[in-house]
Amino acid sequence: MESAVVNCFIEGTFHILDTTASVKVKPDTPYIKNNSASKGDITGLLNIEGDITGTAAVSFTKKSILSVVSKMFGEEMTQIDAEITDAVGEIGNMISGHVNTKMTEMGRRVKVKLAGVMDGKDHRVDHAAGKKILVLPFRTTMGNVWIELCY
Repeated sequence: MESAVVNCFIEGTFHILDTTASVKVKPDTPYIKNNSASKGDITGLLNIEGDITGTAAVSFTKKSILSVVSKMFGEEMTQIDAEITDAVGEIGNMISGHVNTKMTEMGRRVKVKLAGVMDGKDHRVDHAAGKKILVLPFRTTMGNVWIELCY
């Protein structure tokens, strides 16, 4: 995987979490996974089309997404519900927009868009078949976040 492409997703996620909820993120050790089980409790799945094809995902623990959305909305959120699901979709859309802009600046024709939101303990994230899945784990004071890339 190209580091410039990976960095677009990292930068986009960091930027969105910082600007919408003042969340500071610290990286953990990346790894390759070979199954579809999510580490998080809720995930926004993104499709990647164009010069690069594949998928990306941003997963949150229950603690992290409730804290992020509470800061975004200015009110305490206590459970994963339709409002949280919508917020994860919006976070996914904002990350997609950021990545699309950065990829265009790099001269790449790539369209990233939200494919859907999944939740529940051990939910599946169906990435592009037959390709490696790079997992980028991050810690925040609000809980863990994972970016997965598969292209």
